[in-house]
Amino acid sequence: MPEFSRTLVTTALPYANGPVHLGHLSGVYLPADMYVRYKRLKGEDIVHIGGSDEHGVPITLTAEKEGIAPGDVVDRYHRMNLDAFTKCDISFDYYGRTSSELHHETAKEFFLDIERKGIFRKKTEKLFFDPKAGRFLSDRYVTGTCPICNNPEANGDQCEQCGTHLSPLELLNPKSKLSDATPELRDTMHWYFPLGRFQPQLEAYVNSHEQEWRQNVVNYSRTWFRQGLGDRAITRDLGWGISVPLESEEAKGKVLYVWFDAVLGYISFTKEWAEQQGSPELWKEYWQDPQSRLIHFIGKDNVVFHTLMFPAILLAWNEGRKEGIYNLADSVPASEFMNFEGRKFSKSRNYAVYLGEFLEKFPADTLRYSIAMNYPESKDTDFSWTDYQNRTNGELADTLGNFIKRSVDFTNSRFQGEVPAECTADEWNALGIDWQETLGQLDEAFEQFHFREAVSAGMEIARASNRFLTGSEPWKAIKIDRDAAAKTM
Repeated sequence: MPEFSRTLVTTALPYANGPVHLGHLSGVYLPADMYVRYKRLKGEDIVHIGGSDEHGVPITLTAEKEGIAPGDVVDRYHRMNLDAFTKCDISFDYYGRTSSELHHETAKEFFLDIERKGIFRKKTEKLFFDPKAGRFLSDRYVTGTCPICNNPEANGDQCEQCGTHLSPLELLNPKSKLSDATPELRDTMHWYFPLGRFQPQLEAYVNSHEQEWRQNVVNYSRTWFRQGLGDRAITRDLGWGISVPLESEEAKGKVLYVWFDAVLGYISFTKEWAEQQGSPELWKEYWQDPQSRLIHFIGKDNVVFHTLMFPAILLAWNEGRKEGIYNLADSVPASEFMNFEGRKFSKSRNYAVYLGEFLEKFPADTLRYSIAMNYPESKDTDFSWTDYQNRTNGELADTLGNFIKRSVDFTNSRFQGEVPAECTADEWNALGIDWQETLGQLDEAFEQFHFREAVSAGMEIARASNRFLTGSEPWKAIKIDRDAAAKTM
């Protein structure tokens, strides 16, 4: 692995159309926070960027359902989710919004640069139109039966049940979510990004990381390569979003597709963070210096956006430039899913444990530990109330809590709250732990994004310390040998 002088960590942007749930926390925000905190402890230069995805159909669907403006929806859920993350001690350096002025400017700048280079393609195609509502239907405004798993409630962009990415035209028995009408096919023109033009570069990029990236990330990416990368729409007919920054008649009423817009939030939010630091150009050190490392923490359903689509946008920007060249991600630690009591978390179906509500009743540290020990690194895991209770009572309270309480209470009562004696290396090893090996394993686990392994190593230290304390019995030793008791503590 090459040496880097600084690191930029980004986390997938949650849609600001509802509260984040424990599934979001487990796969993205907690592992990113654990990694960032560990790097900070080592004194490394690392910046943690996150924020709200405030455009797209999920926002407008929620607004129409509630009879309010999209801006009111995103204001509410941005505040709600940021508050939940704060209560869970997720330590963002900056948490932005894609509705910000600087983000709009950044997204438009990318669009215009790629448009000037002649990379985009314009196509007229047939899309679904709701004859009752009198408007074109973006993907999530269409529902129907998934052609893969026969889920009757699949969306026009993806089936939540089997995870397959879809287009509205692939759905069986399609219906409009606006009116429940059967949609008609009508012509409309849109801008497309030619992903296939960049396939050789993208394949080389993924292949260069196949040894250190998780297998699921490599496999998802290669599945798309085998199918052949095609053109992907980057505009849509929608009233909410970033307007296509052209004066032409054909651009009227069209906005940038959220897949193009949202990932650029990583850049615009870093710009906003730099301004907050009083150094507006500082962001370039994290995005355009080859000595800076970029890491995207995401869930497996976002892999293709971060290994194919976002890199392709950056490659398009970099094309023909000698300076101002963006780095591609060095690592994309995508998690599998954590389910809830055997079923998939689903915000749209309201089957979830929401983070904010959870933290109103239970401490953040108990949740963070339980989730970390259930981290879905290489396969789906399951959150259950029984497991949470057992880990909280059996591991945090009985093991770690018991050790800390006994140690602190004894030190306070017998040594005036001060650790009484320094130990030699041999005395440290009396705990039954090879400290050099254990700390090396813990460091390696964090570096390789094996967070469950890292937390397990920490808990094993607590178990060994508990055994040592019980076996040494300093409460007895102090009666006859105060120095021995001091060494134990």
